[in-house]
Amino acid sequence: MDMESHNRPESENESLNPGYPPFPQVPGPRFPINFKTVSIFLGLFSATVLTTWMVGGPWYSFGLILILGTHEFGHYWACRVNNVNSSLPNFLPVPIIPFFLNIGTMGAFIMIKEPIPNRRALMEIGASGPIAGFIVAVPVLWVGLLNSEVTLLKSLEEPNLFFGSSLILWGMGKMVLGVDPMAADVTISLHPLAYAGWLGMFFTALNLLPLGQLDGGHVVYSLFNRRYSLWVARVFFIVLIPMGYFWTGWWVWAGLVFFLGLRHPPVLDESLPLKQKHRYVGYASLLILLVTFVPIPFSISP
Repeated sequence: MDMESHNRPESENESLNPGYPPFPQVPGPRFPINFKTVSIFLGLFSATVLTTWMVGGPWYSFGLILILGTHEFGHYWACRVNNVNSSLPNFLPVPIIPFFLNIGTMGAFIMIKEPIPNRRALMEIGASGPIAGFIVAVPVLWVGLLNSEVTLLKSLEEPNLFFGSSLILWGMGKMVLGVDPMAADVTISLHPLAYAGWLGMFFTALNLLPLGQLDGGHVVYSLFNRRYSLWVARVFFIVLIPMGYFWTGWWVWAGLVFFLGLRHPPVLDESLPLKQKHRYVGYASLLILLVTFVPIPFSISP
């Protein structure tokens, strides 16, 4: 069934964007939930459950899909609250490819179908996803670490793939396992649920980088004006280049962001200032980036 939001009186639309005329609407049903959209959602969701299950088993699949789904439904909820037309969240399954690092999914996404009215709405839409996903990722990682094992490096007989430590993994490793994940003589054999939590944190950090139309780009654009947000994006983009020497995935990410554009598109009403609560949300998002960022996400033991 199609859900219409056009039935609001014009005065109600203006209250969402005070001092600015109602923003242009894209013709057609708003927030469409019908047989086609639900079928696409269920099909992609089922395929992603299958591919992630094949990679890491049921606990891994459950944890990762829970984090990614919460992240995208956070964006979707914020779009509904701000009357910004968007699609349902959709997952992206990835087939199992031999000899490659497989995680079973490329994440999830929503399609925003019209311009963002103002910086307040942009902050809510951009920050709601990573904050919601982070809140879920914390207990997923915590429970996963409770079921993980600490291994001495000298006991490992073959080269192994190691996952880099973020500040939050370091702190939770100390609290839950009583060891320093960054210590040179130990490593943590992650339970599949902990692996899902680690990936959820990593994806959160990637999305919060203040570049272009990533979630972090939305947050920085909302906090600062257009000119300063572009300079922040340029600085972070330049920083990714030398980081690629330590993990080549940063070059891939930098290339993708450069292709999509470093400049954030303007909102319709630049003059409407943020409320203090929106600034707190923005600062919280940047703090989450700080604690989840991993400079060298993956490495191989000698």
